[in-house]
Amino acid sequence: MLKFLSKVKIEFNALDPRTTACMEFLAQCNARTAKDFPPQISVTFVNGVEEVFDGTSTPTQTIRKMILEKGQQLETEQMFREAGEKWPVIIPEEELRQSFPGTKPRKAKEKKQ
Repeated sequence: MLKFLSKVKIEFNALDPRTTACMEFLAQCNARTAKDFPPQISVTFVNGVEEVFDGTSTPTQTIRKMILEKGQQLETEQMFREAGEKWPVIIPEEELRQSFPGTKPRKAKEKKQ
């Protein structure tokens, strides 16, 4: 059966009691011939962007951190779009180098003796 397939994607909640068919099909896919590809983790964000991670070497915390960072970026983008602003926001170089009234330049910390 698997020789006719190039990719199998099974999605389910492992705690849902209705997953019998998914689990049985997954067991069939775990046959020796199905293990030609290394494990991978695919996540799809709400904007449709998909990220794929090597499941053999990427720590879970790295994946979690990336998802949270991307989520914050998506929230920021949504906030700007809802406010009618263009995205991505491009700040001209001269504005980045401008000094602003009421701010003091940072001084290097002095060493304590």
